[in-house]
Order: sequence, then C-alpha cells, then structure tokens
Amino acid sequence: MQTARDKILVIRHGAFGDIVQADGALRDIRAHHPDAEIVLLTTPPFRKLLARCPHVDRLLLDERAPWIKLGKFFALRRALRQEGFSRVYDLQSSNRTKAYRRFLLPGIPWSDNREFNGRPVRECYRLQLEREGVKAIHAMHPDVSWMADDMSAFLAAEGVRPGYIALIPGCAAKHPQKRWPYYAELAQLLIDRGYQVVTAPGPDELELAKSIPGQTLLGPNGFLGWFELAGVLKGAAFVIGNDTGPSHVAACLQRPGLVLFGSHTSAERTGILRPEFRAIEVGDLKDLPVQQVLEAVLPRLPVVSAG
Repeated sequence: MQTARDKILVIRHGAFGDIVQADGALRDIRAHHPDAEIVLLTTPPFRKLLARCPHVDRLLLDERAPWIKLGKFFALRRALRQEGFSRVYDLQSSNRTKAYRRFLLPGIPWSDNREFNGRPVRECYRLQLEREGVKAIHAMHPDVSWMADDMSAFLAAEGVRPGYIALIPGCAAKHPQKRWPYYAELAQLLIDRGYQVVTAPGPDELELAKSIPGQTLLGPNGFLGWFELAGVLKGAAFVIGNDTGPSHVAACLQRPGLVLFGSHTSAERTGILRPEFRAIEVGDLKDLPVQQVLEAVLPRLPVVSAG
C-alpha cells in the first residue's frame, strides 16, 4: 500500500528581492525532503514568478488581509489545516507569520529565523536551515537562472550586441530615496567610450528611461516581464543599478555589477553582495558623483574592440 507523501509548507510572502534571495534555501529544502510535496505560501503579486520555481511543487496564496477581516483569516486557517502539513519552514519570520504559528497551525514543527534578525538575509536562511539539520549547500548561493527567458533573438532584433551594459535606474515609486539621479550622465559617458547601454524599465520607470541615453527595451505591454527582464540581465556584460528587485536578480544570475546604496539600509544587510557584484554606499545618493561611479566601473568592463 502506497503511503501519502509528506507535505512541507514554506512561507515567503515577499518582497521581490528577498524572494529572489530565497532560491538557494528553497533548493536546499527540496534536496532535504526529496520525496515530500513542497508547498509555498506567498502573496498574489508573486504567483506567476514562483509558479516557475523548480524547487516547489505547488503554491498557496495569502492576501495578508487586515486582521479585522476575520472571514479571510478563518478561510486561510481552514485551507492550511486541511493540507495536513508535517513541517513548516517560515522564511518570512514576520509578526504576521508568528501569529500564523500560534493560531493557524499550532502543534506542527515550525522553523523560523527570528533569532538571526539583523544578519544578511541569505545568512539568516543558512543558519535557520542548519539549525534544523538541513544541509545548506545553496542557501548562500542562490541562482535564479530558471527565471531567465532566452532573449537572444529579441536582443538581436533590437540591435543589441553582446557586451552591453544594463542599467537599472528605477525602484519602487514609494522609495524615491533609493534612486541615484545621475544615470543619464553615466550612460552618456559609457556610450562615449564605445559601450552599448540598455535599460529595461518597469511600469513606474517608463518616463525615467526616456531621459537616459542608450537603448530602451520594451515589451508588448510597454515593459518587459520578469522572465524577459531576467533574460536581458543574464546576457549583460555588466549591470549597474539601485537597491531594487532587478538588481537582486542580476546578482543571483551571477552577473558582474555594481549597486548603489544610500542610507536607507546597508548592502550587506540585503544580502545582495557577491564577489562579482559589489556596492558603493553613501549617506545620500544625490551626493554620489558620476565620476566616482564611472571610476569604480571602468576597470571591470570588457575592453571595447576598435572595430
């Protein structure tokens, strides 16, 4: 008689950069529970993205409704309890998920990373998994190549040659302090040195992209989707961006790059740093001169051929 598969619940609501960083932890959980059904509880904005993730079998969606909407709270409790989960890995480790442990799934073995709060996010994942006896081989080395569509035909049709530099000049509109304001000047200086510069703006960045010299890459909806954007970043020779989700994607695609941070947080805390993906950190991004960024970038760029 065939026994039922174990069901493992993993919780990661957001944000985009942290979800990208969680790839390695999800890979390690999958390897530790090879025969289990891995179910990921996430939020609706990330449904399409995480449906492609090869380390999970199925998604459950959580609207994170306000607590006063008790009907939605009880509906989520019913949905989770009827699954019969044997274990929970809470990668979110928020006050909300702390309440879930108490009120939605009491008595089930539950792992979170609250005791490691303040450390880089990938390190939190690693320490959490190691505490649970999971071999954290990939937690510190997420690789989201599964996100990247093959964009070679698209890039060729747009006249984009290998060796291009991708700029990520935007970020969420609610965080304007994360935007370095001098990408247009940087782009022109790179073009003057023979480099091809591209931007692939999101829906909040279309007007911003118009002010930046170089090539703007757009999709049929006016902007590229996640998988198309990842494909463009994967093909880039170098990436320069703000502290925003696409920069995390570039870092987790093992691309060489530079990310620019103001005082809102530290690059180390976000987990974005890699040997090939570095940061400049300043008190106020408005005070970071173009020349300083250019000098940090030029020694790391491929040599432009004379032809």
